[in-house]
Amino acid sequence: MDVIIRIDGRAGRITLNRPRALNALTLQMVTLMEQALLAWVHDPAVRIVIIDAAGGRSFCAGGDIAELYDPVKAGDIEAARRHCRTEYALDALIATYSKPVVTLMDGMTMGGGIGISAHASHTVATENTAISVPECSVGFVPDSGATHILSRAPGHIGEYAALTGVKLNAADAIDAGFASVYVVAEKLPELSAAIAASGEPDLVFTFAGRPERAGGLLDRREDIDAVFGLATLAEIVEALSARDDDEWHRASLRRMNRGSPLSLAMTLRAIQQGRLTPDLAGALRTEYRLVCGCMEHGDFLEGVRAALIDRDREPRWKYGSVEDVPSKVLDGMFAPPESGDFDFIPPGSGTGSEPIKVRIGHAG
Repeated sequence: MDVIIRIDGRAGRITLNRPRALNALTLQMVTLMEQALLAWVHDPAVRIVIIDAAGGRSFCAGGDIAELYDPVKAGDIEAARRHCRTEYALDALIATYSKPVVTLMDGMTMGGGIGISAHASHTVATENTAISVPECSVGFVPDSGATHILSRAPGHIGEYAALTGVKLNAADAIDAGFASVYVVAEKLPELSAAIAASGEPDLVFTFAGRPERAGGLLDRREDIDAVFGLATLAEIVEALSARDDDEWHRASLRRMNRGSPLSLAMTLRAIQQGRLTPDLAGALRTEYRLVCGCMEHGDFLEGVRAALIDRDREPRWKYGSVEDVPSKVLDGMFAPPESGDFDFIPPGSGTGSEPIKVRIGHAG
């Protein structure tokens, strides 16, 4: 089984079990997780939910990219949209869940992995945690609610993380808002057993330690804010280019240059506008519009081809530089798709016997 679901003591437990694929989420895995969570809402035996992963190397590398790339390549955009809607509904369900959810983010965490972990009530990072939002490098945008977190990170850490795709360790993850507490990885089995036996999520703080902070985001906060707090991509690129005598500036520019100019522009605006978006649901709605745009009109197919199919690492982006992205095209990416917007309705809000999770509201 790619996901193991069971009840352990007072806990409903979900374990991602696809380590050879870095625990990437398939649509079937997402559906099974959602079904379990909806069932446990009404189960008095379940007081808490624990989400972890097998393998040790990766908590979750995101959604299974083939389940988006293959249908988009074949012209079946709706199948790819359906995958995104289902995944986002799970993210929102975890964020609004009526019982505590503890996620053990031990290992690589990206994309959909952020969605099923960072929005939980208690998110644990370890010395193995490596979070990144590298979507721009494959012609996509940070999604699964990542822009909600990035827009609320201190200063302009969110812009820096998203535009460069830099990896964040446990301390960085906590500082940026992706995790709430640090626990040494070897203590996770004991922590899980204690939580399952007691049903008490705050036990995570009893097991908490202090992560290594040397060389982290906060050490570079002044540089990050000075550059990535600028209003436009062109200004950010110019500021980085002006400091080619400094390795941090050079490395940041190299990372940015790997990204699709269109995706970079969409991402920067999403984070900037996200500061005015009050909740996760609004961020997911915007992200859904953007990923639909990436798949239908953007650089997604070319980015995946260059990075994962042909592996030539030479994507031919639609626009040669950030200055070349037309404002009209960028504005269009933020408009509701003709197929309808994404809206999450929490369980119990519907009038029928079954919970309503997703509504597709058509653009007027």
